[in-house]
Amino acid sequence: MEYKIMICAIHQPNFFPWLGYFDKIKRSDKFVVLDDVQYQKKGGTWSNRVAISIQGKSQYITAPINRPSGLWNINETTFQNINWRDKIIKTLQANYSKASYFKENRDFIFELINYNENNVSKYNLNAIVEICKYLNIEIEKKLVISSDYNFLSSSNELLIDLTKATGCDTYMAGGGASDYQDISLFEKEGLNFIYQDFEHPLYEQSNTKEFIKGLSIIDYIFNTNESF
Repeated sequence: MEYKIMICAIHQPNFFPWLGYFDKIKRSDKFVVLDDVQYQKKGGTWSNRVAISIQGKSQYITAPINRPSGLWNINETTFQNINWRDKIIKTLQANYSKASYFKENRDFIFELINYNENNVSKYNLNAIVEICKYLNIEIEKKLVISSDYNFLSSSNELLIDLTKATGCDTYMAGGGASDYQDISLFEKEGLNFIYQDFEHPLYEQSNTKEFIKGLSIIDYIFNTNESF
């Protein structure tokens, strides 16, 4: 009987993330939302901003957050109580109204943007789960929240602890992981280590001369009905 590896992928709860994020969910057996790690004190992060095509160029849309003094985690981060949702919707309307599937999918996307939740982690997780359903990606049975475990470890050790806790024997890393992850530590714990090696699909983008990779999943949903 052929042995099947069990793949664990781990990622912070990103704001309307790019296609590679959803590919990671699709290819994993367990997907851990890393919500209890420290939020970056300065500048924007993928937890509150993402790139879309604005006048044919990759530019950020941002949901402003509150920044308390001291240190805080992603699941303790909240959005500012200002009208950023309407601003983002107007930006999408201005730049995607001529996209092939804008009219068909705008209510779906706009409802996600208008989701009445100010906690960044909960807000992003709602969008991720609903978009997975739209893309026919199984998510509910594989979804794990890191804060449910209350691990005190960090860095590679935390990823190892989470992989083992989910019952997986293989950790799948993203493309940039080679800069900071020590594969030998996973091997010492009896875990396999693999790379995602995501290849970005090409599809017709409505308002660009050349294809722009790495944009929000919103760009994909407004421009194509291709299976993912």
